[in-house]
Amino acid sequence: MKHVVIFARRPQLGCVKTRLARDIGPVETLRFYRSTLVTVTRRLSAGRSWQTWLGLTPDETVFDDWLYPSMAGRLPQGEGDLGIRMARCFARFGHDTVLIVGSDIPDIDRRHVAEAFDTLKRNDLVFGPSGDGGYWLVGAAQGARIGRLFDNVRWSTKFALADTLNNVRPSVRVGMLGELPDIDDGAAYAAWRRPAG
Repeated sequence: MKHVVIFARRPQLGCVKTRLARDIGPVETLRFYRSTLVTVTRRLSAGRSWQTWLGLTPDETVFDDWLYPSMAGRLPQGEGDLGIRMARCFARFGHDTVLIVGSDIPDIDRRHVAEAFDTLKRNDLVFGPSGDGGYWLVGAAQGARIGRLFDNVRWSTKFALADTLNNVRPSVRVGMLGELPDIDDGAAYAAWRRPAG
């Protein structure tokens, strides 16, 4: 079975996207985050060949159907840093094929998810890089062992993808998708809102 897990924080004023909030203010940040979370969840939940899950932190988050569309399953992320929570997510699904995507990727759609699953037919791991040195997607093929993939990763820095790739064992095949922007600061937000052309 195939699973897509959208990793997200409870959308609460002052508690999401703190770097972005410093640049555009907490109210606009919350508006953007809520809108993107709902849009991405609805968009990816429409995929018929995979199960979509919304993984929220903190675990006691109340699921309001207006904010968290009911077509997605719900699961807690658990305690620990981002790497610990992602490793736990992969372990939760056993040997199934799993993708984890960010909730701040407004341009992601079902086509990107389908491409990631297709890439995992030929690879053990797949990454979707972002322009800031991080990644908007990480996935593991059916039966792939991720090992200590997320150990000692400098999260929220330009080294996040490089650190993660340094943890990949030599025999593991890695596929890369195209770059998509994640919206972490005011410059990324302004670039995303700027009309093309």
